[in-house]
Parts: sequence; structure tokens; C-alpha cells
Amino acid sequence: MFGLFKKFKDGFAKTVSAIAEKTAAIFGQKPIDASSIETLEEALYGADFGVETTEEILAEIKTAYKKDKALRGQDAANIGATVLKRVLAGAEGKFDTGPGLGGAAKLPVVIAMIGVNGSGKTTTSAKLAWKLKQEGRTVTLAACDTFRAAAVEQLKAWAVKLDLEIISSHPGADAAAVAFDAWQAAKSRGRDFLIVDTAGRLHTKSNLMEELAKIGRVLQKNDPTAPQHRWLVVDGSIGSNSIEQARVFHQSFGLTGLIVTKLDGTSRGGALVGIYRQLKLPIYFLGLGEQAEDLQPFSVDNYVKAVFGLD
Repeated sequence: MFGLFKKFKDGFAKTVSAIAEKTAAIFGQKPIDASSIETLEEALYGADFGVETTEEILAEIKTAYKKDKALRGQDAANIGATVLKRVLAGAEGKFDTGPGLGGAAKLPVVIAMIGVNGSGKTTTSAKLAWKLKQEGRTVTLAACDTFRAAAVEQLKAWAVKLDLEIISSHPGADAAAVAFDAWQAAKSRGRDFLIVDTAGRLHTKSNLMEELAKIGRVLQKNDPTAPQHRWLVVDGSIGSNSIEQARVFHQSFGLTGLIVTKLDGTSRGGALVGIYRQLKLPIYFLGLGEQAEDLQPFSVDNYVKAVFGLD
């Protein structure tokens, strides 16, 4: 657990430093004052925690400060952490990585990876497959982002690098047909999971949503319950813009969860809080670096401690 927390803390280094640069005196042993509370407010807004969450954190710190003018920075950090934990109650996605659906007719559990170009969707698909493989699960990747030629090649490259099984076709191929073939292959080979890297961009938003719906319909011809997971991969560095992105996909495709990426290189690590507050979608994983092992399960406790610089 210590190693996992260190990964979170290192991954959120920029978010923490963005806050700490303004609040070094606050999150210490010195008593806080009105000026330091104002500085904290600026830091929280700057990290994209949003109006509601920032106001809740500040309100509780101000209440404590009124009661105790000797309130220390470390006390304020603990109060902030408590509020953030309350806001994120229920946010941890509980992912059962047990094999398949069981029984003689074992079917692969299908995870549809959804997101716009640049979100890290294709890379995350490969990292997730590798993570499941490390846990002893068998996995097939489906390269269904056929509209963007580079996506197919990118996923193939990751598959070679990480020794992953992949089903793909030529650029421009029918994405739903690739999904159908991949499901059939995963079923015939007795695989536990099928991870489908879906299209990230088509000519219009309506075309993209129809393509996603088509993939869903084709998968359901094989298994009426598929895809069991419909996870949106969002770039955490784009801040509050990710909320609208998540809302649109959720309305069109009925998301079941989130993966938030690129949090290792941004001072805006609070964006996922806004997404969860708005949509109440569980967060399963965070992307905290470039390596395969940098895809980490989301932990509210580790996230909150990392953000407020607590050990």
C-alpha cells in the first residue's frame, strides 16, 4: 500500500506543488489567518476543484478558524481532506477481475473504452489489458478505432511491446465488424476479458455516437449483456471541460465508469471531483505516467492524501 500511495503522490506532484507553492505556510504547523485562507481558495480554484467543492472546503476551515484562532495549517489540511473524502464517497469503482461469466458457456467480459482523440484511450486500453494479464486473467484487445489509422498501429505496437493478444483489421475497416470478430475470437479461445478500443472521432458528433451504438448492437448479438463495462477515458489536464465531455457520452452511451488520464503532468488534478459530483460515475483507474504500470486503481484515500500533502 505504501508503494501505491507513493505512486499517487508522485503522480499528483504538479497538483500538490501548485497548491503548496501558495500554501506552504498553511499546510504546516503555523497558525493560519484570513490571508492564508484566501491563498488556499486561489490554489483550490487553480487546481480545478470547482466552485462547490472549494466552497465546502473553505466553509469548514473558516468555521474551525472562528472557533480556534490558533488553528494550524496541518489542521486545515486535515479538514480539507475530510471534506474531499465526503464529496468523493462512493467514487471508487469496484472492478471484479474474476474470470469471465463462469459456467460451461463462459463468455468474455467486455470493456468498451470510449473517449475523444487525445484522451489516452488507446494507450489506456493496452495498459488495462496488461494489468489484467499481470493478475492472471486472459485478455483479447479489439482495435476498433479504425477511423484513425494511427490508432490501430498504436494499439498493435503496444500489443507487441506488452505481449498482448489483439484482433485488428485494416484502417478504415468497419469497426463493428472488428468488434464482432474479436468477440468471437475471445469466446472461442476462452478469454476472460475483451477490451474494445472504440472510435475517438468521426466527421460529426452524431456519426461518432452512431458508430458507438453500432458496436454495442453487434456485441449484443453475441451476448445480450455486452458490453458489461462502458468506460469513458478523459484527459484530466483539460480541467472542467472534461465534465461536458463526460455528460455527452453518458447521455448517448450510458457510461458505467471513468478512467482519468494524464494526471502526472497537470496542476489541475481536481477535475475528476467535478465529474464525479455532476454524474456520480465511479472512477476505476487513474493514469499517472507513461509506463504500463502507471495505470493505477483509483483510491479516494490515496487521492485525498496526495492532494493535501498528507502522509
